[in-house]
Amino acid sequence: MKITTVLRGVFAAVAAMSLAACGINSVPTKEEAAKAQWGNVESALQNRSDKIPNLVAVVQGAAISEKDILQGVIDARARATSINITTDDLSNPEEFKKFNDAQNQLTQALGQLRTVVENYPQLASQPRFGDLMVAIDEANNQINTERVRYNDLARDYNTEIRTFPSSIGANVIYGAKPLEYFEADEAAKANPKVDMSAITGGATPAAAN
Repeated sequence: MKITTVLRGVFAAVAAMSLAACGINSVPTKEEAAKAQWGNVESALQNRSDKIPNLVAVVQGAAISEKDILQGVIDARARATSINITTDDLSNPEEFKKFNDAQNQLTQALGQLRTVVENYPQLASQPRFGDLMVAIDEANNQINTERVRYNDLARDYNTEIRTFPSSIGANVIYGAKPLEYFEADEAAKANPKVDMSAITGGATPAAAN
């Protein structure tokens, strides 16, 4: 009787170790960690989005002539906020790309706006404008930080589900799919170039009275 009990205990221990080795616990743990970090990415993006209307209002109040640049920011924000993805979509390359492209377009639009309005001393000198641009910069830095952290956790999860023996549990039990990564937007690396000669007649707005 005692021997049977001991054997059962040994069998249970071996079974538990085998299951653990197959990623029964590690796969969902790493997946949840990556998805939880995705929430931080969304929060950082929302933080930036919330600041943009105030920035737009300040620029509009200064009567800046480059309405198309300002409208580009408004439109880009609308597109970015209209594309929402769930944590299930993190394994969907098409949906993830749509979301990331929209956010990158907003980043570029903000960069163009900054390049233009810095030529207007009446706007650049306003403390409110300066504070908002600093807040936007801080928001962009936070977005980059959270994206890097997400990529690290997604990579950890993707490695886990592709590595033996965890790949057994990942494929057989969970049907796990790799998570998508944020990739650097090549266009965003370059400084925005805005040709204002058609508007200013070759003179810079800063030189205007």
